[in-house]
Amino acid sequence: MSIRAEVLWFTGLSGSGKSTLATEFEKIMHTRGYKCLVLDGDVIRSKYDIKLGYSEEDIKTNNLFIARYALNKMNEYDYIVVPIISPFIKHRDLVRNMFSNNFHEIYFNCSLKYCMKRDVKGLYQKAIEGEISNMIGFSLSNPYEPPPEPELTVDTEKLNLHNSISTILKYLKLDT
Repeated sequence: MSIRAEVLWFTGLSGSGKSTLATEFEKIMHTRGYKCLVLDGDVIRSKYDIKLGYSEEDIKTNNLFIARYALNKMNEYDYIVVPIISPFIKHRDLVRNMFSNNFHEIYFNCSLKYCMKRDVKGLYQKAIEGEISNMIGFSLSNPYEPPPEPELTVDTEKLNLHNSISTILKYLKLDT
């Protein structure tokens, strides 16, 4: 079985733009004739009715579930995009080892303050109100660990959607 797809592991805080950019990237790739699959962490949890919380072990289980799913789809796609918070370096390293050179860790750098301002899902407000406890990157007990050496950093606090996509396409040498 030959591995074909490139896996783009979009990591960053909730509200950093991972899902928005993944959806736009997928549209662009389809118009260019590439086969692209987006495995959004939130969608996978609901689609497969995964009963996991947000403990470190549950996060690891979810990350590995999505990675295994992606591995099973490698021969069907050119690009598999995984927008997922994936907060722990050691869990991302486990996933990286599953894909070898086909893995691209893309860090969506956006400050907590800015993500809270966006709050597209209303999660930060719920965390402030106490409806969500242990929120990744917000709760001191559940930090987000930025990647020390991602293949690419996209500063979604400073770049708009178009420029963020252009940055990714340039990295992949698809900016023609």
